Amino acid sequence: MATTATLGASLLVAAPAEAAAPPQQVNVAAVAAAKVSAYRKARQKKRAAYAVKYAYAQIGDPYRYGGTGPRSWDCSGLAGGSWRKAGVKLPRTTQQIYRAVKYKVSRKRLVKGDLVFFYGGKSHMGIYVGKGYMIHAPSSGKRVKKVKLNGYYKRNFSGAVRPGF
Repeated sequence: MATTATLGASLLVAAPAEAAAPPQQVNVAAVAAAKVSAYRKARQKKRAAYAVKYAYAQIGDPYRYGGTGPRSWDCSGLAGGSWRKAGVKLPRTTQQIYRAVKYKVSRKRLVKGDLVFFYGGKSHMGIYVGKGYMIHAPSSGKRVKKVKLNGYYKRNFSGAVRPGF
């Protein structure tokens, strides 16, 4: 805004500054929860990677009903043993594990380390290792192996959980 002074010169006057915006309220608890959540996710991902690595090392070991390692496994023993090595204690049986782990995931959202379950009664399980594969201890007379989650396993899929939170 230009104003003319008595001497005929122009004087430029600044408009008054806008009132300062009121301070924003920050929910400290929400910020802290977000940081904790990010930390927990990172810790879970690291543990999952370790559980998967351990499961890979068991490929070729024989299946034994009730086997909890380190030389023979059943399906829940392999899952529990792998996650135990990663620092997460899980219950003993397939059904107990499914009930105890509260973080459920859909088949479309599987990530490495998730535990996948089969049949309506959750009577078999494996460890998802990425790219559509799992490692599991199949049944008597067989050995721990990596298999594709297609056909038979896709038809009988009954749920998945993400341990480690």
